[in-house]
Amino acid sequence: MHTPRVGDLMQRDLIVVSPETSLLDVHRLFIEEEINGAPVVEEGDGKIVGVISSLDLLRAVREEFDHIAPAAGAYFRDELPGSDPDWNDAPGDFAERMEALTAADAMVKDRISVTPETSIADAAHLMRTQRIHRVLVVDDHELVGILTTFDLLQVLAAPDEVPKRKAARGAAGDPAR
Repeated sequence: MHTPRVGDLMQRDLIVVSPETSLLDVHRLFIEEEINGAPVVEEGDGKIVGVISSLDLLRAVREEFDHIAPAAGAYFRDELPGSDPDWNDAPGDFAERMEALTAADAMVKDRISVTPETSIADAAHLMRTQRIHRVLVVDDHELVGILTTFDLLQVLAAPDEVPKRKAARGAAGDPAR
């Protein structure tokens, strides 16, 4: 019986962003591609520098908004000396701050990765203990895929449909399906 490996389920057609990609463009990409996260990769050398998710975008928005309207006391400004922002300029300031933020400002730099040979059970355990929804799949320091919680659901929903890799490798070095 074949034990499913990460290489059997991982997504090979990767959508990546560069550290310089604006958060607004990352947001647009997530919506257009219907994804919730992406590896952050240096242009040119392809070095993985982090991962960015929808949650990271939300955190960045919240942090920038807190600069304009502090969470504690936003409704009790009279009781907090010096906490009275100029509410007339706040929307413009917020928009400018958001336009200036990039993927590098919001990404998680601690990347968690597995290899194509990692068992699905080990990858699932890692994702659960690290409380993450995706792991990068790296082979010889090169990003070759990504495994998400949705990919893992395939094992539960349709275990007989999990592709079984062949021993031979494809022309590009990717495991054949």
